[in-house]
Amino acid sequence: MNHAALVLDPRFTLADLDRRLFGSFVEHMGRCVYTGIFEPDHPTADESGFRGDVLELVQELGPTLIRYPGGNFVSSYRWEDGVGPVEDRPTRLDLAWRSLEPNTVGLNEFMQWARRAAVEPMMAVNLGTRGVQEACDLLEYTNHPSGTYFSDLRRSHGVKDPHDVKLWCLGNELDGPWQIGQKTAHEYGRLAAEAGKAMRLVDPSIELVAVGSSNSGMPTFAAWEATVLEHTYDVVDYISLHAYYEQHGDDVDSFLATAVDMDKFIDAVIATADHVGAKLRNPKKLRLAFDEWNVWYQDRFVGQSNLDWQYARRLIEDSYTVVDAVVVGSYLISLLNHADRVAVACQAQLVNIIAPILTEPGGPAWRQTIFHPMAQAARLARGRVLRPLIDSPLYPTERFGEVPVLHATATFDDATGELCLFAVNRSTTETLPLTADVRGFGAMQVAEHSVLADDDLQARNTAEQPDRVAPRRGEGARLDDGQLTVGLPPASWNVLRLTPRPTG
Repeated sequence: MNHAALVLDPRFTLADLDRRLFGSFVEHMGRCVYTGIFEPDHPTADESGFRGDVLELVQELGPTLIRYPGGNFVSSYRWEDGVGPVEDRPTRLDLAWRSLEPNTVGLNEFMQWARRAAVEPMMAVNLGTRGVQEACDLLEYTNHPSGTYFSDLRRSHGVKDPHDVKLWCLGNELDGPWQIGQKTAHEYGRLAAEAGKAMRLVDPSIELVAVGSSNSGMPTFAAWEATVLEHTYDVVDYISLHAYYEQHGDDVDSFLATAVDMDKFIDAVIATADHVGAKLRNPKKLRLAFDEWNVWYQDRFVGQSNLDWQYARRLIEDSYTVVDAVVVGSYLISLLNHADRVAVACQAQLVNIIAPILTEPGGPAWRQTIFHPMAQAARLARGRVLRPLIDSPLYPTERFGEVPVLHATATFDDATGELCLFAVNRSTTETLPLTADVRGFGAMQVAEHSVLADDDLQARNTAEQPDRVAPRRGEGARLDDGQLTVGLPPASWNVLRLTPRPTG
C-alpha cells in the first residue's frame, strides 16, 4: 500500500473545540437507568441508589454532557411523575418502549447523579403529547430560584437551589411514525417556535435545540429541516442530527467507511440551515447538535410492537467488536472535523443500551470496545481543532465508492503546547505508513502513542474477559526534524500525543 501523508500547522485552525462534543445520553429505556446507573441493592450503590462501579467508569469515560430523559421516551413523559416523595410516584406505561416506568428516578435524582458524574445536563421537553405550558412549567421547576408555584414546589421537594440547566431539546424525532405525537414539519415548527419563545421568557439564559430529521434516510430529510427552521430560526441555537450505523453482511470495508455518510449528513444540514438563514436575512450561523450517534445493529432489534410490558428489560444491548470501536473512532474524527459548526454531540447511550458500558444486575460493570476511543478523545482533545492537509491512498467500497484509507484529525492546546493526532486506518489487510509534517510546532517529542487493533476483528469484551480489547502502547513512532513517521496497523484507531521538547 502507498503511504499516507499529512501536514499539521498551528496556523491552520478549524475552530476552538467545544467540549460538549463529547456528550452521552441517558434515556429511560431498557436497563440504562434501572440496573444501569441506578440499582439500590447493588454492593457498590451509594445512599441514593446509584451504582458506584458505573459512576467510576463514567468518570473514566469522561462525557462532558448527558442528554436526558429521552429519546422516544420523552414524547409521552409527564415530568411531574418523577418529582416529590418516591413512595407517592405513579407507575406508568411507557408507550415508546412498552415498559413499566416506576418513576423512582426522576429529575432531581438525575441532577444529583449528574453533579456526582461532573457532567452538564441537557434536558428534553415533551412536545409529543404535551406543549408550551408543560415545557414552561418544567423549566420553572428546574431553573427558577423561588417565589413561584413550581420553583417553590421544587424547594418543598428538598432542592433549595435551582438546577440552572442551560441546554434544552424541543422534543425528539417528531418526524418519525414511531414517535408518540408525530407531527408534520409545519406542525412541529410552529409548536417549537412558540414553546421556545415562551421558555426564553421564563429563562432568557437557556439555549434551545430544534428537532431535525430522525436520520438522513427519512423521506422528508432536508425539507423537514428547511420548514422547521423557517419557523424557529430566530428562536433556536441548534438543529439536531441523529445517525446510527451497522455492518451489513460481510461488508466490513463499507462499514469502516460509514463516517463518509456522516460527513455528507452534516454538510447537508449545514447547507440547509445556511440557506434558511440567507432566505430570512438572518446573519446568525446556526450550530448543530448531533445528539444521537453510534453503532447500532438495528437488524437485531425485535421491534417495539413485539415487546410485552416489562420493567427494565434487556433491550438492544449490543456487544461491540474491534471493528465497531475503530468505526466509533472514525465518527469522533468526523465530529471533530466539523467542530466549526457541530458544537454538541451525544453518543447514544451511556449504559447497557448500545453503550460503552455494560452491567449485570448485582454483578460487574465493564468497558465495551467502543468505550476506549470516546475516553481517549474526551481526555486528550483540547484547545483548537486543526485543519489537516491529508494525502491518502484510496480503497474501493461497495456502498461509498473509493474512500481514503486514512481518516484523521488533530487538536492543539495553546496552554500546554500539546498536539494530539487521532487517526484511523480503514484497511483491514495492510499497515498504513504515515508521515506527518509538524515542523510548524517547533521542537516536539512523542509523549504518548496508543493503538486499538487486534488480529481478530471480531474480538470483544465480556464480563469474563472485560479487558480483552483495549488500547495498547504503540511502537515505532519517530519524530525527527519535524517529521513524524508511524505505521498504522490494519483496522486500527491510533492516538499520538506530542509535547514540547524540553530545552536546556
